[in-house]
Amino acid sequence: MLLASTVAGEGPSRQSQSGSGNFARIFQLPPFAPPTPEVTVALLELGKRGGLMDAHDDLDAGPFALIADPFLSRNNRDNDQHTAGTTFLGQFLDHDMTFDTTSRLGMPSNPRTSPNTRSAYFDLDSLYGDGPIGSPLLYDPADRAKLRVESNGRFEDLPRDDSGTAIVADPRNDENLVIAGLHAAFLLFHNHVVDLVRRDHPGLAADEVFREARQFTVWHYQWIILHDALPQFVGSAMVSDVTARGPQFYRPASGQAAIPVEFQLVYRFGHSMVRPSYRANFTGDAGAPFFAMVFDTRPQAGEPNDLRGGLRSPRRFVGWQTFFRFPGFEADVRPNKRIDTKLSSPLFDLPLGAIASGTPPTSLAQRNLLRHLTWRLPSGQAIAAAIGAPILQASDLAELQSIHAEFVTSTPLWYYILKEAEILEGGHHLGPTGGRIVAEVFLGLLRSDPEGFLTKQPGFIPWLGIIPGEFHMTDLLAIAGVADKR
Repeated sequence: MLLASTVAGEGPSRQSQSGSGNFARIFQLPPFAPPTPEVTVALLELGKRGGLMDAHDDLDAGPFALIADPFLSRNNRDNDQHTAGTTFLGQFLDHDMTFDTTSRLGMPSNPRTSPNTRSAYFDLDSLYGDGPIGSPLLYDPADRAKLRVESNGRFEDLPRDDSGTAIVADPRNDENLVIAGLHAAFLLFHNHVVDLVRRDHPGLAADEVFREARQFTVWHYQWIILHDALPQFVGSAMVSDVTARGPQFYRPASGQAAIPVEFQLVYRFGHSMVRPSYRANFTGDAGAPFFAMVFDTRPQAGEPNDLRGGLRSPRRFVGWQTFFRFPGFEADVRPNKRIDTKLSSPLFDLPLGAIASGTPPTSLAQRNLLRHLTWRLPSGQAIAAAIGAPILQASDLAELQSIHAEFVTSTPLWYYILKEAEILEGGHHLGPTGGRIVAEVFLGLLRSDPEGFLTKQPGFIPWLGIIPGEFHMTDLLAIAGVADKR
């Protein structure tokens, strides 16, 4: 037997236990600032291209030089405790639990009446949609237990329609080449598990095979989240504390989880970890490595030279040894960027196609900052005080004086947790305020998921990894058959 029990139903039945379907709040505290024109202008100033949060990378030097010469990107310090793939795994997790399609940037909204169009659990609904019956285009027409994968380039790709648009449950998983490759790897991992289920249970009907494979895939995914991703995001000590004592501020009942808006902003700490350029693979550029900016909106002829998604070509595949530390290939892996108040310069000029709404502003920092007005969020200092965390001093935030004096003592939450990570943790992971919020929400979601392994089989131990009882992203990628792509 692969598992002790199967999921009761496919996509729709799991979706029915996805929580409230809306967003929520953790803290009932006053907003950090009123939604006045003056505050809006200050937030736009703080997050503008060339402003205080811009790392001022020398983009004219090109993608290879930005990786090879640290001086050209000196405000993007290496984080030797993360690999480059940590950023994109975090993005994949975000797309699996939250998608706000209705609120307007800078316009106050009520979280309790704002729909979250993703299931508020780590259940891979961004992969499975509503299951083979509800989302048939996501599945292999010749085998409804398997997910659809295409490969009209050099290696596997997301399925696409005639216009090149990805056929996926969440369009954001085609925002860039690496997230698309990660999604494709999960498709292939599920399909491999289908083969294992059929090997062990040759008499199962196709719908039962799908349910068994889905649960096995989700539980391995949740194991990675709990044991790999979360400790990298918040630090092992914070994970141990929240695991031992349980969440103190975010405690959803079983099947009733909703994504808090405080978490929705804090979790955008991952934007600070994005590098200006990456080595996508080792051989895709006519046998040479394919180095590319994460985004480049300057005029280009032909196929874009950046890592934007939405298209297929022979060189657009991922050499995963750059992004995760595979045994025997440690020299190939690249470090992540530290968490701090500087964002890589390409993130201040996003292609409209990389923005879910398709509308300006194109500065990612401005978009994040305006969301503080959308949700009327408390200041970082107020939340730190509420959870009993050390509060940053005004001198730690003195650079905000020239933007808006009140921000020094009542700081937008996202900026505050980036500064907190930078000062208190050296940028290696989130600090006590940001880390507490992320750890409590992650553990709260995992524990309240009625179909998750912590609920249905707390003693679950993965056995597909290289080391018995362990399972990492490198194991998933190897089993998916993509680990040797160079």
